[in-house]
Amino acid sequence: MNGDSVVTRPEFVPGAAADVPADPADLCLVVADGKLLVGADGGFPRIAEVPADSAPIPLGTLDGAPVWAAARDTTDERLGNWLGWRELAAGLAEPLAALAGRALQVVTWRRTHRYCGACTAELTDVPGETARRCPACKLYVPMQLSPAVLVVIRRPGPPGTAEQLLLVRHSYGLTESWALVAGFVEAGETLEQAVQREVAEEVGLRVDRLTYFGSQPWAMSGPGVVLTGFTAYAADPAAEPVVDGHELTEARWFPLDALPEALPPTYSISRWLIEYVRVRPPA
Repeated sequence: MNGDSVVTRPEFVPGAAADVPADPADLCLVVADGKLLVGADGGFPRIAEVPADSAPIPLGTLDGAPVWAAARDTTDERLGNWLGWRELAAGLAEPLAALAGRALQVVTWRRTHRYCGACTAELTDVPGETARRCPACKLYVPMQLSPAVLVVIRRPGPPGTAEQLLLVRHSYGLTESWALVAGFVEAGETLEQAVQREVAEEVGLRVDRLTYFGSQPWAMSGPGVVLTGFTAYAADPAAEPVVDGHELTEARWFPLDALPEALPPTYSISRWLIEYVRVRPPA
C-alpha cells in the first residue's frame, strides 16, 4: 500500500440482539426527555459511567463492538450535558449521528409501548428483537416503521438561465427555512403514489420522471420514521405552485445558481437531494 495510511470510517450496524453482556468500556447512549447525554468532551458515556439502575438496551455494533442505550426519567444535569438530536447530528460525523438517532427512537418507542393495547397487561421484551409481547394475551408488538417521502422538484429555467428548484416553507417547525415537499405514506400507497399525492395536496402540481434517490432514518419525526427521497420534474414546466394553506405558507421556484441560504441542515437527506441536483446536469 506504498506506506500510505488509510483512514476508515467506523461502521454502525443496527441490531437488537445482546450476544454478550454489556462491558464497562462499551458505549452507552443515555436518553431522557427526547435528549441524549454527552460528556464534557462531547462524546457519549461508557457503561461504567452510566448510573447502575439504567438497564442497557442493545442498539447494535460500532466497528464490531456492542453499543447500548439507557433510559432515564429526567435530564439530570449532574450527569453531564443533554442535547437534542438536531443539535447533536449537526456536529457528529456518520455513523455516530445514525447511532444517536437509533438510540432516541428505540428508547422513545419503549417508553410509549409499555402496556398491551388489547388487554392492558404490561409488555415484556422479545429477546433479539426491537419488539415486545403481551404475557397475557400473547399480542406481538414490533416497532412499527413510519415511511415518509420527500421530493426535489425541478423545471427548466428561461432560455439561457439555470434550471429551477421548488422549495417550500412550512407553517410549523423551522418556519424560516426552505424545505422540500414531504409527507407520510398512507396505508395501501406505494412510495411513488405518496409522492404524487403529497405534491398535488401541498402545492397543486403534478410531477413525472420520478427517480429514487435514497433513504435516511429520521429521529426528529418520531420512532421508526424512515425518509425516502426522490427527484422529479414538474409535469407542466409553466405551472406555478399553489400552497395548501395548512402545512405550507409559501412555495417558490429558485434558480439552482441562486438558492436561498436558509436550506435544510447538511446532515439531512433533504440537503443531500438539493446538493445532488445542484451539481447534476439536467436530464
